[in-house]
Amino acid sequence: MLTTGVDIDMLRAGVRDLCGSFPSKYWREIDEKQEYPREFVDALTRAGYLAALIPEQYGGAGLGIMEASVILEEINRSGGNAAACHAQMYIMGSLLNHGSEEQKRTYLPKIASGELRLQTFAVTEPTTGTDTTKLKTTAVRQGDRYVINGQKVFISRVLQSDLMVLLARTTPIEKVEKKSLGLSMFLVDLRAAIGSGLEVRPIRTMMNHHSNELFFDGLEIPAESLIGEEGHGFRYILDGMNMERISVAAECVGDGYWFLDRATAYAKDRVVFDRPIGMNQGIAFPIARAYVNVRAADLMRFEAAEKCARREPCGAEANMAKLLASEAAWEAANVALQTFGGFGFAAEYDIERKFREVRLHQVAPVSTNMILSYVAQHVLDLPRSF
Repeated sequence: MLTTGVDIDMLRAGVRDLCGSFPSKYWREIDEKQEYPREFVDALTRAGYLAALIPEQYGGAGLGIMEASVILEEINRSGGNAAACHAQMYIMGSLLNHGSEEQKRTYLPKIASGELRLQTFAVTEPTTGTDTTKLKTTAVRQGDRYVINGQKVFISRVLQSDLMVLLARTTPIEKVEKKSLGLSMFLVDLRAAIGSGLEVRPIRTMMNHHSNELFFDGLEIPAESLIGEEGHGFRYILDGMNMERISVAAECVGDGYWFLDRATAYAKDRVVFDRPIGMNQGIAFPIARAYVNVRAADLMRFEAAEKCARREPCGAEANMAKLLASEAAWEAANVALQTFGGFGFAAEYDIERKFREVRLHQVAPVSTNMILSYVAQHVLDLPRSF
């Protein structure tokens, strides 16, 4: 099991060793069948990696976002897809920082052991998208219950989870002083909810992401499902979003290094016109440029993680890390595909699979333009654009 005080290099080696038991063939078959990598997630759970952020008193390792980001990075650098399990890392902050002691005692030990899975976070809606304060899903208090009505879209891993964090409006937007108020966060037991007011419809996407559309029709949940104070859920979500951006940035860094490792090895081995193609500057320079950009993104990821670990404001760094890493990984993906040429499109080389997976991160979570808008307004103090 993973323990506190772990050395980063040892942590990397441990994750890499575990991932070695799940080679490229495993991930290709999972992707082809659109299946969930249960065996891989179970192995991570048994090793304690998915409980990295859970305090020791609740059965976890009590590590920080820095260590968690390294775990996710190494999964992707090994050719895997951390999206299958990353949500448990950053969603955990909502429960850790804002949940009641009773909620923590009830759920965290079971999440740490793998008895329960918390892998899904329901915020996005079809008519509001990034404009979270305008979401239309409602939670109305009726005695000792809340009644949920509304719709969510692109919510991942619902059918692979036991618990879900849900954001819903508890006070109509026209009745609050600020539009960010009146939103509340809930911990929903999916085992009881699905089929009893919650309908889940899977969405097929270009990558194996297990995304879904959710329909809430009079779903009743206990009042004690509320996380923190009613009406303050938007603030709680912002806390978790910084961890989410750092986590995804780390995954992108891992993807970037994976593409570069593959491209570099192929450029050394592939011989055309009686010499390795890596001798050609037209091949070597794009690989070198992509490496420079991945390294730069990696450094920003560590700066963001360090500030987050110190509980300092890290919104700017987290957003910039995510932007830089997603763009660097996409650049590395294109360089790898170009280096491999026609072989890059063949499934057996894995480039096309990872190419599809990495493209997501310039769109979600949080698009590149939204990050630039954040930096313009909150870092450079330019006028708000919307």
